[in-house]
Amino acid sequence: MTQVSAGAGELGLSPAVVPAAERGATRIADRVVAKVASQAAREAVGTLPPSAGAPSATVEVHHDVAHVRVHVELDYPCDIGDRCRRVRGQVVERVGTLVGMEVPEVVVHVEKLHPAAALGAAQGRTR
Repeated sequence: MTQVSAGAGELGLSPAVVPAAERGATRIADRVVAKVASQAAREAVGTLPPSAGAPSATVEVHHDVAHVRVHVELDYPCDIGDRCRRVRGQVVERVGTLVGMEVPEVVVHVEKLHPAAALGAAQGRTR
């Protein structure tokens, strides 16, 4: 008859103490990272006309590195390059801080421009 040991404690040895930080695993779904990236883009874009769609993001995560694509709509005229830089910076900072992932690239797609006249009309101004 073969006897099976229940563990190191049964042999009189103390079980190895594993620090809490080394136990288990944490997996953050791509869609969660995309939600954080979308919210970060929304913060960076600022106020838009009511007809503008909210920023959205898609993410591919490989070994705690997130590759992000963000789709935004902007008011026009504006400094499009500066707005895209702000979106990239905010996404990198928020994903890094909140999710703990490296973000080596953020591709920003400007999907639509909303003329300033539409913004003024939405606020009740006329020209």
